[in-house]
Amino acid sequence: MINTKTHNLQRLYEIDDYLWIEETVKLLKEKKFDELDLENLIEELEDLGSEKRYKVESLLKQIIRHLLLLEYWDREYERNYRHWRSEVFNFRDQLNDRMTTNFYNYLEGNLAKIYQKARKYVQIKSGLDTFPQDCPYTLKQLLDEDWLPKK
Repeated sequence: MINTKTHNLQRLYEIDDYLWIEETVKLLKEKKFDELDLENLIEELEDLGSEKRYKVESLLKQIIRHLLLLEYWDREYERNYRHWRSEVFNFRDQLNDRMTTNFYNYLEGNLAKIYQKARKYVQIKSGLDTFPQDCPYTLKQLLDEDWLPKK
């Protein structure tokens, strides 16, 4: 049996999810666990985890893209290298701020897949097909704010 407060919270979720979050946080702080809308709370927590994982993956993909452009797109190098380097710095900074052991392990285990997506993007952008099939960078290099490939 669902108590009335939980049922009201479930309806609130359908109407205004931000207000639902505020009410849920309030209930958690007050330790009123029996009034929580657990079904939607679980869904929101799963979504939050997925969004965070997507964000760190996206940032790593951006780092790889710009390193590949720096290293391999010779024709555009002089015009764009400062921009590409600043982008690498910016994305590394954002990624390192979000990095946890769990995210590090996730990125390390998915580096090949992430690289393939980044590689495909730079192939389309540059019109080149000279990028290595396998990722030429380690995760440690990708995260190191001072490391850049040799030109």
